[in-house]
This record gives sequence, C-alpha cells and structure tokens, in this order.
Amino acid sequence: MRRLNRHILTATALALCLTSVSCASEPNSITLVTYSSFPAEGAAVNDALSAFSERTGIQVILLNAGDAGTMVTKAVLASGSPEGDVMWGVDNTLLSRATDADVFDSYLPTASAEFAEDLVALGDGIVVPVDFGDVCVNYDRAWFDAAGLAAPTNFEDLANAQYASLLTVQNPGSSSPGLAFMLATIARFGDGWTDYWRGLVANDILVVDDWEQAYYGAFSRAGGDRPLVVSYGSSPPFEVLYGDDPEAAIAPTGVIDDTCYRQVEFAGVLRGTNSPDAARQLVDFLVSDEFQQHVALDLYVFPVADVALDPVFTKHAVIPESPRALTPAAINAGRADWIAQWNMIAG
Repeated sequence: MRRLNRHILTATALALCLTSVSCASEPNSITLVTYSSFPAEGAAVNDALSAFSERTGIQVILLNAGDAGTMVTKAVLASGSPEGDVMWGVDNTLLSRATDADVFDSYLPTASAEFAEDLVALGDGIVVPVDFGDVCVNYDRAWFDAAGLAAPTNFEDLANAQYASLLTVQNPGSSSPGLAFMLATIARFGDGWTDYWRGLVANDILVVDDWEQAYYGAFSRAGGDRPLVVSYGSSPPFEVLYGDDPEAAIAPTGVIDDTCYRQVEFAGVLRGTNSPDAARQLVDFLVSDEFQQHVALDLYVFPVADVALDPVFTKHAVIPESPRALTPAAINAGRADWIAQWNMIAG
C-alpha cells in the first residue's frame, strides 16, 4: 500500500517481468503475480524471496499485472490457464469475482490457524489473508495550513463547495482503492450513495485510473494541485520515512477516519499451475514470520502474522475503530450494477 514503485532485478535467485506477458519459466521456477505497487529491488520482501529461492531451489519470478483491479480482470480471463502460479494482492472487494471464475485452487496454509478468524473466514478456505489495512481519504496538512482552511473531517465535507476541485479518486472499475472508496460511500449512504456521488461530481472531483496516478500525480504532496486523495490509513508513515524529517512527531499527511474502508489482501495458488507443490510452498512462505515481518514497511499494510512492527509504522499509521465494510456476498451481488451506476455518474 503503496508504496514505492521501484524497478527490479534482485539477486540471481529473483527475477522480474515488467510486462503483463508471461515470462518463460525455467525449470524449478514459479511466477508470483503481483500488483504494480509491489516493491522492487532493495526491499526487504525481495531479499526474503531470494532467501526462499536459495533455500528451496525454487526461483521466484515477479510478474507485474497492473493495479489490483486490472490484475484480477486478467486472472479471470485466464482462469485455468494462468500467467503465473501464485497471486498476491487480490482483496476482499474483488475476491468473489476471482473465486466465482475459479481463478484459484483451494489452499489454506497451516499457519493461518494463528491468524484472526474473521480475516481467514473471508478467504472461504480458498485463499489465505496476507495483510490488511484501510482505504481512506488522505489530506496534505501543509496545503491546508497554507490555505488557512480546515481539512475535511467526513464524507459530507468532501461534497461541500469549500472543498471543490481538491479531491482525487480512482475509477472503481480499474482500481481496488477506487472500488473500496465507492463501497465505503455505499456503506455510509445506502440507497442515497448515487446522490452523494452526484454531489462529488458537481464539486469537481478528479477521477484517475489507479492509485499511482492519484498519489504520485495529482496529490499535492507529490507536486500535484489536489490536497485530498483516496489512499490508505497506512500512508502517513510512508510520508514520514521518506520525507524531510524521519523523526517527525506528526506525519505531513492526515487521514479522514470517517471515510475508511477495511481492505484485506489475499494470496492463493492459481488454478492450472504446472507447479502446484512449489506454489503451495511459496504461499506457505508468504504467511511465514520470515516474510510477514517485512510487510508493514515495504507494503504499508498490517501483516496478518503476529510480528513486531517498526515504531514509525505504529506511531503514524491509522487504524480506525469502526472502518466501513460490506460483506463479500453483498459486494458480489451488487458490484457490477454499482460500477455501472457509478460510470453513468462519474465515469
């Protein structure tokens, strides 16, 4: 979550595909399909994958499949003849779409017995949770201070005229945070969610395709002109660690708790893999303490395993007391119609 988008090629045990076209796998190699913001060379998670390769003799090839929404769309189209062997990062807003299309072979590592039961239950015994966090509107503290304007505190504020032309959101049809934000408005406003979105459109929101465009393009912290962006409750520690003052008492970005929607990400074995045993070994590793200990600072999400977290992360990341959520069944039943309605309003 997201996270630095570095370019890779790590140690000899780890390789990367930079396109959505499947890499030619060498013997004893498997492909881990990931979203575009999965970290690249220099990140501790990549070093951990290299250690896994050296220990098992299984080379791990990373395949960048785009934003999570795009990644799932590709996986659905290729169901049974996958581009890779394991997928990392399908979340609870998109999971039913993947499972309905039989994208995965069911596999639940024994380590999952130690994870939070509610998170494991979302995977329905098909996939395993690997991390969780919250999609929330973030704001640029310096921008609002300079403008002499108080930052918004809730959904209603975002549609207020004083915040016109300040918010960037992602398209829910192509972006998982964009979908999570739309679902948050449905959870908050019920049948009135379409009226709320008409108000947002009238207030001149900017819609982009994915998180990278929103955060690194439009957001004022990255040089854009919009100080409000749909991002994550775990984005503030990123701004501290990679900002001007890594010892800052207050992060340069804030989170509007009222807008937060709980997002859980999963990993699973792709149906049709030619290396099911190796794929299961990799899934086991992804939920091991050895890998999970690096998740927070490399992916800016909370690990599902009970591992120690860096104080910077625990100090500045936001976990809302009551994040908004919809059940997988409700999402599955309504997603297509909701996106169609959203497209008529804001697309």
